Amino acid sequence: MKDQRQKGAVAIEFAFILPALVLLLFGIVEISLLMFNKQILTNASREGARYGIVGETTGNIEAKVRDYCAGHLISFGSGSTQVNPTAAVSNGYLEVTATYPFNFLVLDNFGLGPVTLRAKTVMKLE
Repeated sequence: MKDQRQKGAVAIEFAFILPALVLLLFGIVEISLLMFNKQILTNASREGARYGIVGETTGNIEAKVRDYCAGHLISFGSGSTQVNPTAAVSNGYLEVTATYPFNFLVLDNFGLGPVTLRAKTVMKLE
């Protein structure tokens, strides 16, 4: 008798826990994507700085950063990658900065709006 009364209890408990587990799973995936894209943006600014310290123009440096990001960032078909690189020279140093607005897929619905990722690399000019 006792087994028949408790048969549905497991299903109800699972129904209560399932939304939290799904949110946790998507949170882990999206935070991992955010960290991956941050690393790609950092690598892109480094590539732009390496490219620029040998005497390239700022326009070419910014194009190099955009090309690197276009080939590596994960954006899930949200159009272009919208990376905004800048390159500036001051006191014998080249500074390459790149920003990227990262949009969450699921976590946007819970108030975690777009996050702006930033990466900055400074290298001495040769």
